[in-house]
Amino acid sequence: SAPPGVVTTPDGWELTVAARDETQLPVHPLTTAVSSREYLAGGTFTGSIKGSGSTELDGGTLEAGYQIGCGINLDKVELKGGVGIGRDVFPIRDEVGIGVGGEIEIVLTAGEVEQVDLVEKEFSGTDSRVTLKDVHITIDGCVGQSFLRSYAILTSSTTDTDDIVAYYGVTKTV
Repeated sequence: SAPPGVVTTPDGWELTVAARDETQLPVHPLTTAVSSREYLAGGTFTGSIKGSGSTELDGGTLEAGYQIGCGINLDKVELKGGVGIGRDVFPIRDEVGIGVGGEIEIVLTAGEVEQVDLVEKEFSGTDSRVTLKDVHITIDGCVGQSFLRSYAILTSSTTDTDDIVAYYGVTKTV
């Protein structure tokens, strides 16, 4: 796991969001397509609000999920072909010709990052936790290198304010 995300709010609360016991295991895709990437992922994500802020807390939310990135996306593969038959008649001979032609068009695009939101836990106290175990994450159409990292976002709420701090896990490269 990466270092926690920590922030002190203007009204004096200290927000911390962290993860522990993270796992990110690449697995063979169920489709067996070379353009698919799949992972089993998990971890425990925690959020806490500490200190003696000048406002009254109303609780907050702890959101957790994964970001999966692909270096190069396969946009489309198109097969084009044709067959032709021709005949030429000359005074001393007839000629018949058959022509076959084909083309494969492969269109690649710049990669992208998909965010997979798994859970958003509302809480009323100062501490929250979510645990994920062997969550299946997949992306299709990826012909380049792929990347996976966890994230967690802690939001602290008062009557008039919301404060947010984020955590991003270690990036796994496959």
